[in-house]
Amino acid sequence: MGLLVFVRNLLLALCLFLVLGFLYYSAWKLHLLQWEEDSNSAVLSFDSAGQTLGSEYDRLGFLLNLDSKLPAELATKYANFSEGACKPGYASALMTAIFPRFSKPAPMFLDDSFRKWARIREFVPPFGIKGQDNLIKAILSVTKEYRLTPALDSLRCRRCIIVGNGGVLANKSLGSRIDDYDIVVRLNSAPVKGFEKDVGSKTTLRITYPEGAMQRPEQYERDSLFVLAGFKWQDFKWLKYIVYKERVSWTHNIQREKEFLRKLVKARVITDLSSGI
Repeated sequence: MGLLVFVRNLLLALCLFLVLGFLYYSAWKLHLLQWEEDSNSAVLSFDSAGQTLGSEYDRLGFLLNLDSKLPAELATKYANFSEGACKPGYASALMTAIFPRFSKPAPMFLDDSFRKWARIREFVPPFGIKGQDNLIKAILSVTKEYRLTPALDSLRCRRCIIVGNGGVLANKSLGSRIDDYDIVVRLNSAPVKGFEKDVGSKTTLRITYPEGAMQRPEQYERDSLFVLAGFKWQDFKWLKYIVYKERVSWTHNIQREKEFLRKLVKARVITDLSSGI
């Protein structure tokens, strides 16, 4: 009988300790959340010039209400442009209105000066190129092409469109309108042949990574530029194998990928915009 009483008292004591522990933990969590809210409320956002931003921006510096409208002074600047006309500097102005810290200190494609861009060398892929210096240097020494075509570079203003891979364009007959743009960007294995009426026939850039690349060379448009977006260090190694025509011992079927990419005339390596450049 005495043993049962002892066990009962022990269980009651344990239950009491658990209840008190839960209450203490809950109070601590509530205090922590309140402290974080107070801390966040004290965080100030700044633009690229170091000026304090107003309450219409969040603590990271992004505009809270995205209405795709420019400030009054910029709207006046572009008011005289006709519908569909190319507006020099419009995209940068709109991006700056949304995110005042926006800047473009580095080129779109990695070139032989990439070692100067310390910001992208601080982060590993996909946010930067940390640890990839030797691989990238080897790739660029062979490709030797870092820009768009001379014809596109000579344009004062370029109208660009990004065509996604969803089925929303099916039976919309927008192909001719898409082809009217100066630069048409397609992603991964988005098909073109057989769907020209809806998605157009023009491809300026095809941005992809190894797992998303098309498998047959005939699927690529003859005059398009192949752009590698490196998400992991193996992606840069993959491209190096291709441009140097090296034998690959990977277990997956990368040999087919090597064969079709060898036939591409040019290659580009894109810097990831998520690194803030």
